[in-house]
Amino acid sequence: SPENLGHFGLALPAYLHFTSPIRRYPDLLVHRGIRHVLRNRKRRKKEPFLYSEAEMERLGAHCSMTERRADEATRDAVEWLKCEYMMDKVGETFPGIISGVTSFGLFIQLREIYVEGLLHVTALSNDYYHFDAASHRLVGERTGVSYQLGDPIEVQVARVDLDERKIDFVLPPGEGSGKPGSRGRRAARKNKKKGGGTRRTATGRKKQQGGRKRRTRK
Repeated sequence: SPENLGHFGLALPAYLHFTSPIRRYPDLLVHRGIRHVLRNRKRRKKEPFLYSEAEMERLGAHCSMTERRADEATRDAVEWLKCEYMMDKVGETFPGIISGVTSFGLFIQLREIYVEGLLHVTALSNDYYHFDAASHRLVGERTGVSYQLGDPIEVQVARVDLDERKIDFVLPPGEGSGKPGSRGRRAARKNKKKGGGTRRTATGRKKQQGGRKRRTRK
């Protein structure tokens, strides 16, 4: 960008990042600019820079576009290779960690091999899950079981789509009960307490009824 907006994170009034000019064309332009400034310091008659401001703006926009395009191509190639690696592993179970939580499911990154896929919310069939955006988690409506960002989880590879670069996971049979949330723990304690209270109430009622009968007979 031709505008000097500073650096927000470092709180600097001016900022420029560059590396070796052999790596990226934007860095080559920066090196040319630095060399021009240094050489002009020793000259009585200043020489104009190689590029006008309009040309630098055009070159900057072009370099930004090509860099984003290269990044997208790299990501696409990496995702394709990951899917190709997982093609023969459908049905296998892997340990993973929840790397992302959305309203439609959980993104799981497998440990050691760092392959990421989606555990769709429809695969969590033991409850209806609500998305808690503030806490980055899905919470079961009935059980209170939650799946939160950073939680460990076991998943099974259900499908690999090489064309779409997508990997789908499901919960292994008998696995993936999640962890009970505070609401689930409270509900369990409430149900337990409620069951015990009923028995105590029934016993108390019988005693009261027996007492009334004895008083009546007297």
